[in-house]
Amino acid sequence: MIVTRLDQAQLMDRIDELTGLLVDTVDGGASIGFLAPLDHAEAVAWWKERAAAVTAGHLAVWAACAGHRVLGTVSLVFPDKPNSRHRAELVKLMVHRDARGRGLGRRLLALAEEEAAAAGITLLHLDTETDSPAERLYGSAGWTRAGIIPDYAADPGGELRPTTLYYKQLGAAAPTR
Repeated sequence: MIVTRLDQAQLMDRIDELTGLLVDTVDGGASIGFLAPLDHAEAVAWWKERAAAVTAGHLAVWAACAGHRVLGTVSLVFPDKPNSRHRAELVKLMVHRDARGRGLGRRLLALAEEEAAAAGITLLHLDTETDSPAERLYGSAGWTRAGIIPDYAADPGGELRPTTLYYKQLGAAAPTR
């Protein structure tokens, strides 16, 4: 399996596979901002909207590919304000249901942390559904739980669920991105 940071052209070339991953992730019950069932056209549009942010340098997207299948992704969102260039938000860590349980999520998480540190990021943060499998991953990977917000977002079935905020401090130099 190869993990690659996608530029805008690569993201657009892989739009069908990325869309399939997003739909599978939502259909599998992951609370990543969408309600189930996720319409294919809505998923395509969402990925297309990400392309401009990739080009502008506000978003980094990595895809784990096996042949022509995208089995996982992770992204970092970089703030555009001068006082926050030392941090980034980890978003949309997704692993296809066919590839779960083999360490791909942990591998993508570690890669995002390494790439962030190499870019001079010293603080990462994220939110995830409380008591989800993702929460266990972040806790076991050394992320610090900052707190819980009740009724933060609807899960794919439409039920309001709490979210847990996490952060991780990285040892890095001044931002270089």
